[in-house]
Amino acid sequence: MYNILICDDERDIVNALKIYLCNPEYRIFEAFNGQDAVEMIKNEDIHLILLDIMMPVLDGISAMTEIRKTSNVPIILLTAKSEDCDKILGLNLGADDYITKPFNPIEVIARVNSQLRRYMRLGGSSLSRNVLTSGGLELDDEQKEVTVDGEKINLTPIEYEILKLLLQNKGKVFSPKEIYRRVWKDDPTGCDNTVAVHIRHLREKTEINPAEPRYIKVVWGQGYKFEKEKKE
Repeated sequence: MYNILICDDERDIVNALKIYLCNPEYRIFEAFNGQDAVEMIKNEDIHLILLDIMMPVLDGISAMTEIRKTSNVPIILLTAKSEDCDKILGLNLGADDYITKPFNPIEVIARVNSQLRRYMRLGGSSLSRNVLTSGGLELDDEQKEVTVDGEKINLTPIEYEILKLLLQNKGKVFSPKEIYRRVWKDDPTGCDNTVAVHIRHLREKTEINPAEPRYIKVVWGQGYKFEKEKKE
């Protein structure tokens, strides 16, 4: 049984999330301001928090700052599209992910499952050296499998090797020629379009919204990198 805390000052949103997360394996707790969430963390064994940013009494960012003093429980921020600055601040201060309103129920379930799975695995045992993770993405190099938010995705061998290269070197920028040289192991002359096509396909398979990628970013005029998690 997983204990999930939903904290939002709008009761309709709390009720909607409770419907999305209706699952016999979940026990749902409710809070309607950040201060109540902080107090509940002290008194209950919570495994994941869905936390709104804009709330009375104590806002979500301040509440998360307090929670992070004593707990590493996964926190998924609930944000509006206009709150981009707060998203960035939240990720920098220790949020694990965010979901933008209005919610897509499938996305909510996927992100919750992904964070719970990672949290429980990290709490129970150390990850294998052959498993690379970032956010909801996991690459198991022993099994040659990639999952995104708990769902297995099918990559071509080239796509897999590109992802592995970038994921092993988070934050490092690779030029198209360097990617081609390392993955194809061939002369990279005229390779830019080839690499760009594979990157596009990789994004289509790993990103919820390929136009706004969370993982593989373009560094204009230089190449590509795998974005570091904000808390790293």
